[in-house]
Formats: sequence, C-alpha cells, structure tokens
Amino acid sequence: MSKTKWNVAVVGATGAVGEQILNLLEKRDFPIDKLKLLSSARSAGTVVTFKGQEVVVEEARPESFEGIDIALFSAGGDVSKELAPHAVRHGAVCIDNTNAFRMDENTPLVVPEVNAEKIWEHKGIIANPNCSTIQMVAALKPLYDKFGISRVIVSTYQAVSGAGARAIDELKRQTRDILENNETNPDILPVGSLPVKHQIAFNAIPQIDKFQDNGYTLEEMKMVRETKKILGDDSVEVTATCVRIPVVYGHSESVYVELKQDYDLGEVKQLLEEAPGITVIDDPAQQAYPLAADAAGKNDVFVGRIRRDLTNSRALNLWIVSDNLLKGAAWNAVQIAEQFVAKS
Repeated sequence: MSKTKWNVAVVGATGAVGEQILNLLEKRDFPIDKLKLLSSARSAGTVVTFKGQEVVVEEARPESFEGIDIALFSAGGDVSKELAPHAVRHGAVCIDNTNAFRMDENTPLVVPEVNAEKIWEHKGIIANPNCSTIQMVAALKPLYDKFGISRVIVSTYQAVSGAGARAIDELKRQTRDILENNETNPDILPVGSLPVKHQIAFNAIPQIDKFQDNGYTLEEMKMVRETKKILGDDSVEVTATCVRIPVVYGHSESVYVELKQDYDLGEVKQLLEEAPGITVIDDPAQQAYPLAADAAGKNDVFVGRIRRDLTNSRALNLWIVSDNLLKGAAWNAVQIAEQFVAKS
C-alpha cells in the first residue's frame, strides 16, 4: 500500500532556495505529515510559518533525519556531503540542490521535463542540476529528441541571487553608493573565498565560481558535464562562458545549437511551444522576447529570439530565460519530489 503522507525535512530552510522550497510545498499542497526544518547552528531557533503553523528551525545533525521520508537539501555542498549519507542511512530519499553528488555515477541528475525516468534509479540521493544547466537542457530536450544535437555554445548572463543573499545586498549597496557618488568597496563577487573582488553594479563580471586548470570556471564546466549526463550523450559538444550581471533574479542565456539534421524553423517553434515547462515568447515585430524581469517569480523556462544561424544551415540561436531560484533550484527539486511520491 502506497503512502499518502510523507515526513519531509528541508535542510537550509532559512536560505533563499529553502524559503522558495517551503513556499512551493505550501502552495502546491505537498502531502506532508510531519515537516522538519533544519539549518546551521546560526539560524537554529528561527520560527517559520508553514500553512498557518509555526515551525521552529533546528540545527541539522546526523540524527535529525530519523523518521524522515524525503529530505530536500539546499545548504551548500559541504553540508550535503556530510549529512546526506546520514539521511539515507535513516531511510530518507535525498533531493540535493548542491554540486556534491551531481557527477557521481550512482546518483541520477534530474530535470523532470528531460529525464524523469532517472528518478527511480536513485540509491538514496537524487541530484538537482546547476541552475544555468536546468533551463538550457529543458529547452534543448525537444530539439535533441527530434533532430539530435552535435554542439552547443552558451553564454550566460546570471543574476546575483545565484551567489546568495549577501550578493544581492552588495549589488544594492554598490548601486546606491555609485549613484550618490560615494566610494564603494566590493566584498563578495565574483567569489567570496577569493582575495580579488570586483564591482558588480553597472558592470559585468566574466567569472562565476573558481577557475579550473583548463581556463574555464567551475560554473562553466558544470554546464559542460551536466548537459552530457542529463541528455545521456557524451558526444554532445558543449562550451560555456558564464557572466555575472547586475540583475537580482533570473538567468539569461544566449545559446547556439548545431543540430544533426536539417530543420524547419516553424517546426522548431512548435516543438518548443508544446514542450512541458516551456513558454515561447518570440515576436520580433512586437519586440516580444523573454526578459529576466518578467521571468522572476515564475516556474517556466522562457524561450525566444528563435532564429536560423546565418552560416550553418543546421544551426540555430535561442535566448533562454528562467528564475534561477525557482526552475533553477527550488521548483525543479519540488517537481522531483512530486514525481517521486506520485509513483511510490
């Protein structure tokens, strides 16, 4: 007999993504029996209201997961590496929103619109992909299925919220300082743990995460590796340039796609319009195209500027936008949880 109610833990409940997860669980009336909210010692004791009830946030410990069925992690990779195995040992299925397990060969990396079937191959942990990867592969999937894809070149324009609440505060502070002709001192971006910091207000920073030995940043390599894993095709060539821009919510991407077959542009648009979780906004005559400001607060991935490449008859260009905290993180995780309970 299948369960009708589930004991759920949210790790990182007071963070930006954790808050979005809780909003979605409440809004979508997820079948929760018992809800446990977990965080660092610093945030323990915080009171959160969920469905009209006050829930006290507890410090996340190995023993916190006793009796938990589903644990949603969004508290950083180190926390997931430490605590997710304990959650699994207690019998929980973990949906992890960090980079800790994404490339582990025993951990499915899931975007429900792309490879939901992988959910049931889990061995206790299901990984949520990187935010910028999620929105791109969601749009690429219908094209991959119909035409095949040989190559992808992506440039991202990513919101500061992807670097956390302190980065949002830094953008606002720097903007105010500059407009008031005051000196401003960068403190967070591009990477908090590195010694050199750059201004983000009125600027674009071509670095997200740390540089790797090959000259690409970790964010860029996440897109390369994760795209191949999610599509299940190592032959797809991917290269990425990831840029942080002074936008609070919503990642934008310019994506060049080489297909393996010739295509009809009208068919491409129809495939995208019919794809789950995709909204097409593509009317140049009306200057209609996806904007980060419009995507903020929405669950879908938005696609526009759909056009043929001028030099390659099998290639096209897309503009892809999505809320990085929703489809790029919280919504994708809750979708996984919903599909898991629906068939369990």
